[in-house]
Amino acid sequence: MDSIHILERLIAFPTVSRDSNLALINYVAELLEAKGIQCHLIPSHDGHKVNLFATIGPADRPGIMLSGHTDVVPVDGQDWTVPPFAMTSRDGKLLGRGAADMKGFVACAVAAALKAAERPLRTPLHLALSYDEEIGCLGVRSLVEMLAAAPQKPLLCIVGEPTSMQVATGHKGKVAARAICKGREGHSALAPLALNAIHLACDFVNVLRSEQERLARDGARDGDYDIPYTTIHAGRINGGVALNIVPNLCQVDFEIRNIAADDPDTILERLRGEAARIVSTAAEIAPEAAIDIEITNTYPGLDTPVNSQAVAFVKSLTGANGTIKVAFGTEGGLFSRDVGTPTVVCGPGSMAQGHKPDEFVTVEQMRRCDEMLEKLLERLADEASPVTR
Repeated sequence: MDSIHILERLIAFPTVSRDSNLALINYVAELLEAKGIQCHLIPSHDGHKVNLFATIGPADRPGIMLSGHTDVVPVDGQDWTVPPFAMTSRDGKLLGRGAADMKGFVACAVAAALKAAERPLRTPLHLALSYDEEIGCLGVRSLVEMLAAAPQKPLLCIVGEPTSMQVATGHKGKVAARAICKGREGHSALAPLALNAIHLACDFVNVLRSEQERLARDGARDGDYDIPYTTIHAGRINGGVALNIVPNLCQVDFEIRNIAADDPDTILERLRGEAARIVSTAAEIAPEAAIDIEITNTYPGLDTPVNSQAVAFVKSLTGANGTIKVAFGTEGGLFSRDVGTPTVVCGPGSMAQGHKPDEFVTVEQMRRCDEMLEKLLERLADEASPVTR
């Protein structure tokens, strides 16, 4: 079964992160098990979603892992010209939600696993499929824990996020946080006697902007990124009940996306220090004033050395001369940090198409990915240890 036929089936499963991915995983598991490939399923706590891990080839040695997530972002409010959950082929493009991000690679990886089952591999091929990547790399954590505790850890991980088949060695880390600003409620006619939590939040947002300016001006640099420094972004603010009530609570959701040279904990400490300064002034009006910063999610960056054997190996599969780093986050940082597996990002399509209406991957990109994985299978059949950690 070829990758494009598999992609057509994968797109038909509406695996938006808020919904289940069980039907998709069951479909993949049936394909693999029909070839005699045993699948290890790791369900979520509520059984609503599941990760899949499979090994093709000898089980007594580490192999090369192909990693992809099965969830997609919503289509709500987007103006699609084709059905989002039915693949449409048009002008050399394969359209549908998740075509680029990242069911295109998942389809290629599954097709490669089916081919691998018919070959005598000397080094195994691992397939890892996860859920809830789009909401902060959440679902893969149980899979990472399993791999970290396993006696044999993968030699190399290829995360197939869309890079136009370029070899990416890094991405920024991310900290998602919430600043809970507490003031004192009151009648709006007597506003100066109360403490407006929205005003506190605005003062804190100004702190975020000042810290961003400092990082852009004086912070560390990594020229491989389009934005070569650590960024801070306020994405959501929520506060107030009615216009004639001074609000006593306001929340600001913000994020830090850090390059490897910057420690996000150090940045958070600076932000907490500035929050304390704001509160010390506000406490003159309301002693109960507070700005509490809570971490809601975090995942590490990826920074695989460009001169490593892992990078050289993947470049030999793609024919690439150079490497890139990507702006978006992936599960790769978790595989690298928590499992200790060298990781690169390389997959078909462009993230410029991801999360948009009429998302697509080209047939040419799918074929290039198939060719890369065919070369991988040849290496796994020929070599007992094609790459060392």
